[in-house]
Amino acid sequence: MTSIAAKPAAGSTKIEPIPALVSLIIFVVIFGLMYMYGGSLGLMALLGIVIGGLLIGFGVHFVPVGGAPAAMGQAPGIATGVAMLAAGGGLAGLFGGAWAASQGTLVAVVTGAIGGGLMLAITCFFVNFIYIYGMGIPAASGKVPKDPITGDTQPEFKSQGTEGHGLPFVSFTGGVIGGVLGGAGGTLIYLMLLDVYQAALPGVLKATALQIEPVAVSLAGIFAVGMFLVIAVLAAYNITGTIEGPHDPKFKRFPRDIIASAVASALCGVIAIAIVLV
Repeated sequence: MTSIAAKPAAGSTKIEPIPALVSLIIFVVIFGLMYMYGGSLGLMALLGIVIGGLLIGFGVHFVPVGGAPAAMGQAPGIATGVAMLAAGGGLAGLFGGAWAASQGTLVAVVTGAIGGGLMLAITCFFVNFIYIYGMGIPAASGKVPKDPITGDTQPEFKSQGTEGHGLPFVSFTGGVIGGVLGGAGGTLIYLMLLDVYQAALPGVLKATALQIEPVAVSLAGIFAVGMFLVIAVLAAYNITGTIEGPHDPKFKRFPRDIIASAVASALCGVIAIAIVLV
């Protein structure tokens, strides 16, 4: 048994300096290359994509995910994985934002944020409905003695042998915030790519702006969805398992994900832009 190495501490929030430095160098190199070959259009689009990626990565940490234990009422959160839940909420926002793309960037991003937040709000509501009326158990956190928002006490409602169950108010609120951030971030990525494709594809394909519109919309949607999934998976690895929401100690890990999401967004973004500008 002595040959089995101990697992790293689950609550570690330490940022390793060497990987962080390497990530910074990669990030700067990507932006330098984009400035050289993509011009101001590509550079501004890449900046918007990175901001969108950061919103997604940060937002994922707000979403309460309980995994398999939540399905048995043994942990707070929604009974699914981090990446699947984040993608579901964020993509709902992305579709809403894409629908409003013709109304301008601000309106589209706000629409995407509302769509993502609404998706998670509905999901959280029905999760609690099933827990309370279907399983007969109250919502209780296993991470804090009192709800940070309402002040309601938690231990007396938590079943023995569990980490809690259901979605206490702070978890519900965190889910909505996560949906808002994810929807806004996904929509922003889509809009940045759409602008690039609408500007560059007529020259690349030797066609009119009207003719290339379906191609531009399709490409922007495909890459936006792909980037969302990449960033959601990175956040899932950073969380490692379940998370109750912004009050969970694992939430403090988000700075590590911010670094990873920035580099991943920049790398995916430069590939998506380079196919038409380079």
